[in-house]
Amino acid sequence: MKYYLLIICFIFYSVGAIAQPTVKDNLIFDSFTTRWDEAIPIGNGWLGALIWKKDNKVRLSIDRVDLWDDRPMPEIEKLRFKWVKEQVEKGVYDTVQKIGDLPYEKFSAPTKIPGAAIEFDLSKFGRVIKNELDIITAISKVKFENGVVFTNFVHAVNQEGYFSFDNCEDEIIPSIVIPPYRSAVKGKVNNSVEGQGLERLGYVAGSVVANKNSLYYHQPTWDGNYYEVLVQWKKIKNKIIGQWTITHNKKAKLALIDSVLKQTVALTSHIAWWKNYWSRSSISIPDTIIAKQYYLEMYKFGSVARSNTPPISLQAIWTADNGNLPPWKGDFHHDLNTELSYWPGYTGNHLDLTASYTNWIWKVRPENRKWTKQYFGVDGLNVPGVTTISGKPMGGWIQYSMSPTTAIWLAQHFYWQWKYGMNKTFLKEKCLPYFEEVAQFIANIRVLDTVSNQYQLPLSSSPEYNNNSINAWFSKFTNYDLSLVKSLYSQYKDLLTNSSEKNKLTILKGSELFPSFDINHTGLTIAPKQNLEESHRHHAHLMAIYPLGLLNADKAADKAIMDKSLRWMEKMGTREWVGFSFSWAASLYAKAKEGDSAASMLKKFATNFVSTNSFHLNGDQRGGQFSNFNYRPFTLEGNFAFAQGVHEMLIQSNNGYIEIFPALPTNWNKASFKTLRTEGAFLVSASLENRLTKEVIITAEAGGLLQLKLPFKKFNFIGVQKKYEIKDNILKFIMKKGETVRLKSQID
Repeated sequence: MKYYLLIICFIFYSVGAIAQPTVKDNLIFDSFTTRWDEAIPIGNGWLGALIWKKDNKVRLSIDRVDLWDDRPMPEIEKLRFKWVKEQVEKGVYDTVQKIGDLPYEKFSAPTKIPGAAIEFDLSKFGRVIKNELDIITAISKVKFENGVVFTNFVHAVNQEGYFSFDNCEDEIIPSIVIPPYRSAVKGKVNNSVEGQGLERLGYVAGSVVANKNSLYYHQPTWDGNYYEVLVQWKKIKNKIIGQWTITHNKKAKLALIDSVLKQTVALTSHIAWWKNYWSRSSISIPDTIIAKQYYLEMYKFGSVARSNTPPISLQAIWTADNGNLPPWKGDFHHDLNTELSYWPGYTGNHLDLTASYTNWIWKVRPENRKWTKQYFGVDGLNVPGVTTISGKPMGGWIQYSMSPTTAIWLAQHFYWQWKYGMNKTFLKEKCLPYFEEVAQFIANIRVLDTVSNQYQLPLSSSPEYNNNSINAWFSKFTNYDLSLVKSLYSQYKDLLTNSSEKNKLTILKGSELFPSFDINHTGLTIAPKQNLEESHRHHAHLMAIYPLGLLNADKAADKAIMDKSLRWMEKMGTREWVGFSFSWAASLYAKAKEGDSAASMLKKFATNFVSTNSFHLNGDQRGGQFSNFNYRPFTLEGNFAFAQGVHEMLIQSNNGYIEIFPALPTNWNKASFKTLRTEGAFLVSASLENRLTKEVIITAEAGGLLQLKLPFKKFNFIGVQKKYEIKDNILKFIMKKGETVRLKSQID
């Protein structure tokens, strides 16, 4: 036993020695929280748990990512885009809302559903001394005043959760708490933001079977579907070890952990996965608030994404445990939520995890094609803006839940998955085919204005401007839709140029007939004759700045547009912003090279819009200091956009060249990062002291032309010497696949 303890100690020491976060980045409390959205979160992309206290019991709210009631949304199939356009032109919109919007509120399903809870009566252990989540190892430990240590982790690879009690002489018998699908309390909540009561789903009662050392729960759901929970445990001397799992439409089984050794083996492989995860990249910045929030975001990213899981939904594996459905039904919102959730994975060097998004989008393509033909009446591919886990439409505000450009924003993630990894097989087999179908759809739906000889969409919108009113529709291109269409053709051209299918460049014919962006004294407008006239949570009209990167701050004309747009946004204020607005704004400012403003946005998010456990709660939790929204529905996209805001301050690469420290605040005199990933599949490390870049190390994962905006006046190659040229302050040279170069500042 001592031998295995030494192994564990060695692993912990090794991880601590090389891992990027430190103990100061952990979640540390001196008690259990009594709110589910402040709980300790653990997970592995498939399974998740929230550790908290309810009714004097310690509670593990356990969840599974694919626990869904996937019944079709009633009435939504009646909608047709042509008919919607006719109603808008007639000035009649209640007819559209009745079919496209009201069912989302009226019907409880389709929806993400919660799993169950495991509870322990630990009152005899006394006061909690320390409740800590170690984000380096993704292990939760709770120490009680009587010496008992309660440990939890969800295995990083296997679909199993583990718990243990050390220094425990007593028997601890867990119980399973079933979600209140059969609650006698009706109509507790009646809106999708707060979550409707679970009893509205109409499930029959689940059953719990208790044996000596196990609990088994079977819950029928909809149309013959079901899920199961299994909990089992064993007492060995003064230690209790246990495990749990949730399955969907599959019998719950676990290999019995009948010895400390077996649990030790599981712990070892779990820690090894997280050690590898944290070794992929790191940052060091002087702002401790932003740095800690960054590492908590990257911890959550490692907890909710795997290459073979469904994508990150609104709450992913941490469904609300309050007797209700999760906020906005925990669905897949593609008008920003899923997209923002994957932003940090590319630069953060986690392409294996971002692959979950493109893998799923590819998988549900047949369902999306079917809907595209049904709703728009044309061939090609689009994606509903709000979908179930199988890709079926859920409706809601249809300007955005059935937007004609949603698939383009998803296509950008195919582009990034290729551009940051340069995998030719992915380019040929998935990326190009996806773009081709989306481009086919846009070609089929666009209409030529014979007066201007320019293409328009039949109807255009800008999420979520004018909310769900008829005024949310525009007859001319909004800058949101237009920037996506321009991005589609720009990225598709790049894909074709870098493939063996250059002959297909003819597909791009006509792209020059799309109008220019609508720009005036306010910068980028919402649409022609429609300025941004109020504080607005969704920065859709600024997509050309970020994430699409169609404007480059190094070009004077583009910088002028960016400056006007951001100054006007500031004039409108933040009173109608929610949390993700601030974290997205950080990247907007970073692209404009305004580091102080970027850092300010990040700090406001971290101090006002997150729970004590770092969850993004949408509303301002400090009494409305920066926003009129003070509610607390938990969603994840704001968290992950925050991490990308940090990345964009440290490195950028979408202008065709890599730029080091492009948007640092004026009071950051020192910073560094390690192996952040750029377009072209380069891994870059750099350090800065006294606001001067000291060193840059670049590894070419795929090889090719390296273009680097020079971060020093003079430099030396250390080790490998390269033939290079410098033009317009851009350093260019060819790198071989797998080659590493080191450039060091040469001080006069």
